Amino acid sequence: MWAAALGIVAILVFAYQFIPMFTESSAPTSSAQAAAPVLPHTPPPRAGKAAVKVGKKTLIDSLDPTLRLDLLATSEKTQYEGNGRNIFVSQREDVVIPAPVASGHTDQEQAQQTYTPPAPPPPQPIPLKFYGFASSPGEPKKVFLKLNEDVFVAGEGEIVDRRYKVMRISTNSVEIQDVVGSGPPQNIPLTQG
Repeated sequence: MWAAALGIVAILVFAYQFIPMFTESSAPTSSAQAAAPVLPHTPPPRAGKAAVKVGKKTLIDSLDPTLRLDLLATSEKTQYEGNGRNIFVSQREDVVIPAPVASGHTDQEQAQQTYTPPAPPPPQPIPLKFYGFASSPGEPKKVFLKLNEDVFVAGEGEIVDRRYKVMRISTNSVEIQDVVGSGPPQNIPLTQG
């Protein structure tokens, strides 16, 4: 019984696979086939019918894929006529290169002696204003520094506004270095106000 059941299943699978080939309908089965336009069958043009003349040569306009030995033979007999220029030389051969009038020495030594490099630009002035001390007994000296509307309190070695380092605090000025611009330290005098 198992063999009969397997035989029937095999016949159904065989029929499902091969019978649709013989009984296909003319309707397309996919949307891509349905969207493709149906072109009428046109026979290919005969070889040698249309010839186009380009310069001294004649081109045959054909879709015939057969190998045309007569066209190959004529192309093999074509000689390069050219204009006489050697394609492996970058200049024409009849150009005369003038001989140098002076020796090959230059005045580099003299130019190096007279050239002085420009002085580096002066550092940008630090925009901080020093206007007072903030010191308590037993603590290190601190100063008030103002930048626009912001007021900072800093001691020696501290960095203000993530850019300016307080190097030294004296009684009349503060020495500050621009860490980002890495310029020399600048003295900012005590201002009243």
